Amino acid sequence: MSPEEKTRQIIDEKLRQAGWVIQDTKQMNISASLGVAVREFPTSTGEVDYALFVNGVPVGVIEAKREEKGEDITSVEQQSARYANSTLKWITGNYRIRFAYESTGRLTRFTDYDDIKYRSRDVFSFHRPETLQRLMQEKNTIRNNLKQPIPFDSTGFRACQIRAIENLDKSFAENKSRALIQMATGAGKTFTAITAAYRLLKYGNMNRILFLVDTKSLGEQAEREFLAYMPNDDPRPFSSIYGVHRLKTSRMPQDTNIYISTIQRMYSILKGEELDESAEETPFAEYTTADSKAPKEVVYNAKYPPEFFDCIIVDECHRSIYNVWKQVLDYFDSFIVGLTATPDKRTFAFFHQNIVSEYPREQAIVDGVNVGEDIFIIETEIGKKGGHIMKQMIETRERLSRARRWQQLDEDVDYVPSQLDRDIVNPSQIRTVIRAFKDALFTQLFPQRKEVPKTLIFAKTDSHADDIIQIVRDEFGEGNEFCRKITYHAKNPEETLSEFRNDYYPRIAVTVDMIATGTDVKPIECLIFMRDVRSKNYFEQMKGRGTRTLSKDDLQKVSPSATENKDHFVIVDAVGVTKSKKCDTRALERKPTVPMKELMMNAALNTTDADILTSLANRIIRLNSQMSDAERKQFTQQVGASASQVAQKLLDAFDQDAIAARAGFVLSESGDDPTPEQIEQMHQAQAEMLKEAVKPFHNPAARDFIENVRRCHEQIIDNVNLDSVTFAGFDTDQEKHAAQTITDFRAFIEEHKDEILALRILYDQRFRDMPMAIGQLKALYAKLKERRITTERLWDCYAMQQPEKVRRGTMAQLTDLISMIRFEMGASDRLAPFADTVNQNFQQWTLKRNAGSVHFTAEQMEWLRLIRDHISSSLSVEPEDLELSPFDRMGGLGRFYEVFGDDYEKILMEMNIELVA
Repeated sequence: MSPEEKTRQIIDEKLRQAGWVIQDTKQMNISASLGVAVREFPTSTGEVDYALFVNGVPVGVIEAKREEKGEDITSVEQQSARYANSTLKWITGNYRIRFAYESTGRLTRFTDYDDIKYRSRDVFSFHRPETLQRLMQEKNTIRNNLKQPIPFDSTGFRACQIRAIENLDKSFAENKSRALIQMATGAGKTFTAITAAYRLLKYGNMNRILFLVDTKSLGEQAEREFLAYMPNDDPRPFSSIYGVHRLKTSRMPQDTNIYISTIQRMYSILKGEELDESAEETPFAEYTTADSKAPKEVVYNAKYPPEFFDCIIVDECHRSIYNVWKQVLDYFDSFIVGLTATPDKRTFAFFHQNIVSEYPREQAIVDGVNVGEDIFIIETEIGKKGGHIMKQMIETRERLSRARRWQQLDEDVDYVPSQLDRDIVNPSQIRTVIRAFKDALFTQLFPQRKEVPKTLIFAKTDSHADDIIQIVRDEFGEGNEFCRKITYHAKNPEETLSEFRNDYYPRIAVTVDMIATGTDVKPIECLIFMRDVRSKNYFEQMKGRGTRTLSKDDLQKVSPSATENKDHFVIVDAVGVTKSKKCDTRALERKPTVPMKELMMNAALNTTDADILTSLANRIIRLNSQMSDAERKQFTQQVGASASQVAQKLLDAFDQDAIAARAGFVLSESGDDPTPEQIEQMHQAQAEMLKEAVKPFHNPAARDFIENVRRCHEQIIDNVNLDSVTFAGFDTDQEKHAAQTITDFRAFIEEHKDEILALRILYDQRFRDMPMAIGQLKALYAKLKERRITTERLWDCYAMQQPEKVRRGTMAQLTDLISMIRFEMGASDRLAPFADTVNQNFQQWTLKRNAGSVHFTAEQMEWLRLIRDHISSSLSVEPEDLELSPFDRMGGLGRFYEVFGDDYEKILMEMNIELVA
């Protein structure tokens, strides 16, 4: 058989698989099937190898070449074009050859001449006749649709998301088949991808989009986000407009729009095989270390041909899937969009270096989208050096059953740290690490907390995880719910993961790989590494589990003693994982023991030390996440720039790309060194950038402002003086300190007597103006805290001095300040929580109002009690407050008006006056 005959044989088989009937010209019957491929069809410029007829009309041509011509396949396109523009013999009706293929049997390229600036592309096989028929019937091609400007309402989107979507639009318009979105963990990659999918379906007229993940849990997470997505230009949720289906079997419905699948399941579907769900629980990481593994071969599937999907979005595409599973992606004739926080060289290569958006984690930290980390090192003797076991009777354990038995060693055993928890189990080493973590937890790591912050421990194996869990429970003296395992082999891991994310328990979770990447657990504030990680991308992904931001209110739902927004997380390194460089992002905090005041003074003296200035940038970033909106506004006014802008300039001064851009050129992507002239230009540019970066710190008033704001949000941690209980009770010295604190408080009141509106209102007892005072009262309390005086401390001091006059109860910092001011000024002879005063006044007021002929109804009383509680914590109530929680569940202001009628405003004003009197 000649090479040409072999090629024809392969092409014939591929055409039959795709639903074409193949005929010779002499036996031609173009009505024999919807799609007929006629060999050696004569044209005005010669015989074309195959003429394609759909429903009796010629629509395409195929030019066949022997396999060795594959290297020169694009030159055959001119020959195909000549036949497409020729006259086909015997055809008299109106027709137009729109589609052209060039094929060696092994390699096939396809061109649609209706595409603007049409371009040939590789396809796995020939399109089915019904596909070409559908394309002929559509008004325009997908590629032409994507060249048109697409409306985009960016309301509610982050800048990095807007940039990614707009650049992706440009990539599609340029007919680039692959595009990569690099976006830091927590920056909203999935939200961005769903937005892109929505726009491709609506404006690009795509029919089907595949969202590809690598584990079942990530598929479930993606499904929830698709179902919850609300587009800006349509009041309906995404799932009401387009069908969303997560694949759980080997069958794909034909009539939906979004398909969510693991790549493992998609491979099994193409092979026509069933897949056990357990196979979807193994992430790509399990395959990527095996470059030697054979690639997953795929074959043509008539049910789901290559043109089945118009676009594939690959989530977490940093995973090295390209050797093992690449053919699954290559099978489909579709655009491919990759999402990742940590691309590697193979990722860039697969996506043709078409990076439509870059948003690294470091930039996300500066922008407040992510939080940075502190690193706490725990080193142990055995963890660092390993151990020696003399020849003796020792205990052994079977890996899976964990059954124990005793056996005699034949010789001494020396082991290195890397053998721990795989070949050698040393419970003392695990216990020493956990005990050291526990000892540092409330003294150095989280001194302000009362409960263990949500902590994730990375273990080496499931067996190692079990050992850790037992020791954690034992060392902390807690029960089963306190520490749980979340691995693919654990029971109900998804349920445990949900509890870890949303509930108080578990406080500590131990995992191997299941939640090492991708999974969103925002309340995590501590990561403990008890396994080393060699892959820099994998390590960066693992770090991403702690980097997500969270507001104080949301954090308090699972960690009640949290007092600020989540502004950082802690990495506890028990295996030296942070000591070797594994990621491209810089660790910003390099001077953890140097006070911020000293860092600012260094900047004021024009230091150029990178460690000092990047550490200062980190402190500013952290402070920015802690500050209130009002404080951020004051920061901009006092310092001359926002906190994020100040931090950005400090970091840019050491960013080679930013320095080069300032110098007027772009560094080579290939890694070529800059020329001597460019190096000199960069030196000059960096000097200018350093000068600008430290300029805000030249101003003493700006430094004082930053330091005062920092004091309001940070506590001094004394790691020098160790404490122990020697006496429980009050002594004379403590009473003297309490008296001094009260004296300082009196002086503070006198000092601000004529300056603070809230305080004047309290003196004058004009409570109708109370709503105006709330902001000033908050500012007053902030100044009081600068003197290290808090409501809790004051209350304790009054309890020491006058215990018979002080009553404990539910305290609220702001409103209880009023109680203490009134008590100090003699307006009240007893010190009770402000809520008690409001309750007592509420009882008297309601008794007085009910004494007449008209009594409050049960519904009215329910409203009044809610308003009482609101005044207890907020000093006053305004009509617009009734539109917020918890009043909204009662029907809001509208229902309040219906219940109380025209007297509703009078009722509110009375309560503002009477309840706080």
